Amino acid sequence: MAKQLTAAFVNSVKDAGKYFDGGGLGLILRVDNGGYKRWVQRIRVNGRQRDLVLGAPPRVSLAEAREKALDNNRIVMAGGDPDAARFSQRNKLSFRDAAEEFFAKKKDEFRSDKHSKQWMATVELYAIPLLGRLPVDEITVLDVRRVLEPIWSTKTTTASRLRQRIEAILSWATVAGYREGDNPARWKGNLAEVARRFTHVEDVTVTATLSPQKQHRIRGALNAAGYESTGRRFSSGDYKGMTIFERR
Repeated sequence: MAKQLTAAFVNSVKDAGKYFDGGGLGLILRVDNGGYKRWVQRIRVNGRQRDLVLGAPPRVSLAEAREKALDNNRIVMAGGDPDAARFSQRNKLSFRDAAEEFFAKKKDEFRSDKHSKQWMATVELYAIPLLGRLPVDEITVLDVRRVLEPIWSTKTTTASRLRQRIEAILSWATVAGYREGDNPARWKGNLAEVARRFTHVEDVTVTATLSPQKQHRIRGALNAAGYESTGRRFSSGDYKGMTIFERR
């Protein structure tokens, strides 16, 4: 039987691999190549083996992971299904837990370890502090705006990618049965209608007299707000030399 893990080992281990916690609960610490850690319980339900995601350290400690694994074993011994039990309490799934589960299921689809690590790092840096504790079925458009507004005009590309990631997490939560209704992070017909209220573009034209950094920022804000460059410039008049943007 494998030796039991220690809290010190969980906190310090960096090498990718699977680390089994002795004790008969089927608890495994998985460490990805990018350094991301998560708890998985290998358990047999109705004759079939499953891997259940129990969260990620340090937010879920070794002791808490063992407690969750023990609870799942009790449910199975009573003839139940841990996933069904969690489904019945779907309003208790926080955005943080949804993000971790979605990432764990999708991480193999990323094109590289670097991209995988960046994907979750952006969510943890900007979205988790404001949305982390909220149940996924209570998150509104206003909540998503609170996350995006501070960086929309200064880090437009990051904000646009972050919105897409929030949308993907909430879409997964809907499919998994943890929420219902429209996705509050959806762009078309939703955030696109209010984006201009918190996107300070100054003008819908970009002139070569601006610094490259400011041109890039304004172009990014225009693209995020639903405009795209036509590739043409005004050839005369007061707007000579300015790029023409059109609404998509």
